[in-house]
Amino acid sequence: MELARRTAELPWGPVSYLEWVAPAASRASTVVLLHGGGLDSAWLSWGGVGGALAAAGHRVIAPDHPGYGRSPKAPWPASQQHLLAYVKGFVDALALDRFALGGLSMGAGLAIGHVLAHPQRVSGLMLLGAYGLSPTLVEGRWSAAAQLASWAATRAGLLKALSRSTAGSRALLERSLRPVLRNPEQRTPELIDAVMEEARRGSGIAAFGEFQREEVGRRRQSTDYSARLATIETPTLFVHGERDMGVPASLARRAALAMPDARVLIVPDAGHWVQRDRPEVVIPAMREFLDGLH
Repeated sequence: MELARRTAELPWGPVSYLEWVAPAASRASTVVLLHGGGLDSAWLSWGGVGGALAAAGHRVIAPDHPGYGRSPKAPWPASQQHLLAYVKGFVDALALDRFALGGLSMGAGLAIGHVLAHPQRVSGLMLLGAYGLSPTLVEGRWSAAAQLASWAATRAGLLKALSRSTAGSRALLERSLRPVLRNPEQRTPELIDAVMEEARRGSGIAAFGEFQREEVGRRRQSTDYSARLATIETPTLFVHGERDMGVPASLARRAALAMPDARVLIVPDAGHWVQRDRPEVVIPAMREFLDGLH
């Protein structure tokens, strides 16, 4: 198994990506993995996953979204529609005709949007802590108030400022990761170092701030795929942390029920960064799902 960092040249600029190459004797099906927003990158989300999937016989490709990791910021605002165009441009640049597509959080929302637009290209979907399954950030009686408060905080730049202040302190950063990555054994010094490095770059925080400004409205989110899920015939695996504080596990359950060929795995005591929280549960589930596509 080989890991390489490569660059795809898109019309507006370069995109850096990681590629885990399957053993030469394997069937080498292709898997594209999309990371989340905020302090994230291809390596942070998929560094523990890519090698395991490649060892099972898959070519695994994970790009750094524009402004994240080693990819420079794009010359356009990081809206959902612009990011969807980037995903299509990326897979076109690599001449990928048929592939399995996975994503975490924002990346899962991009995966849903991509398969809705290009269903013939995607053999299977793996959606972890998926964004885009609800019209509002919070459901229930406090939905309207929470949405309005989040909109105001986003417009005032409070969420961006909080992210920057947290990223400037190793202790605060480690503490902020606890609800997202609940397993203390997975919050290693090496991981904290990598998150701190991403924070020091700063462009990922800026790009995610742009995304939030585009997505968080006064009354609802700009992206809500819930009414279109029933049209997705692509085999789909939802993986969701039981203790995900950002996206309730109930949304994944409801989404899976709405789709003609979907299953859901709720991972006990795991948070939003579910594949890092419980890799011993998530990676075998992803491998089994991918094996079932052939």
